[in-house]
Amino acid sequence: MHSAYRSSIIKQLRDQQVRFAPRAKKMEQIDRAERLLGELDPNKTYSYEYLCYRITDYRPDASPQLVVSGEEARHDVRLFVEDVSDAANIRANDLPEAVHTVEDLSRMFNVSTKTISRWRELGLVSRRFVFAGGKKRVGFLHSSVERFVGSHLERVRRGERFSQLSRQEHGEIIERARRLARAGAGQSEVARRIARRLNRSVETVRYTLRTFDEKFPALALFPNHT
Repeated sequence: MHSAYRSSIIKQLRDQQVRFAPRAKKMEQIDRAERLLGELDPNKTYSYEYLCYRITDYRPDASPQLVVSGEEARHDVRLFVEDVSDAANIRANDLPEAVHTVEDLSRMFNVSTKTISRWRELGLVSRRFVFAGGKKRVGFLHSSVERFVGSHLERVRRGERFSQLSRQEHGEIIERARRLARAGAGQSEVARRIARRLNRSVETVRYTLRTFDEKFPALALFPNHT
């Protein structure tokens, strides 16, 4: 269970639901919390009464006047989802949709696992699931990933472009592109062929070539690169 909650009142709500809510109710509250998370504005403030109602479908008797900043709410509701899903012991194989691990997403988007961690802080909703073999790990519903990508498309693309290329990989991309360009291949074909060969995304290769041409115009692979 997470201890880094910024709002003590949301942490108390977590404690209550983990201890007393039936499993079916936990499942329902996880889904409600994820929907809420997608609507929270970090620049606004929210009453605890509103947050509690959106997550649990009941209004608290105590502390109706407490308010939580949007930034705190986004941070803590994300932790709430993870903690309550942990307590619910949800088996990944029992769900009707795919569940991805951190490593799965790293491969899918061609980014580092650290980038996935940053995406989680930005709103990519993670839950804890019981995977094959009985090991409990962080996972992501496919629908959660789609929602995050849909609302952070440029950031996802930028993360992919800046996924860690070693110096050797960078040099190999440039050298392969030079040979293909000399043989008469066009920009799009070069990017596709190198991406396929090196198991990198076309966007990553295209961005690398464009950056090289802009940085070293005298050595440009494609002088009219735009």
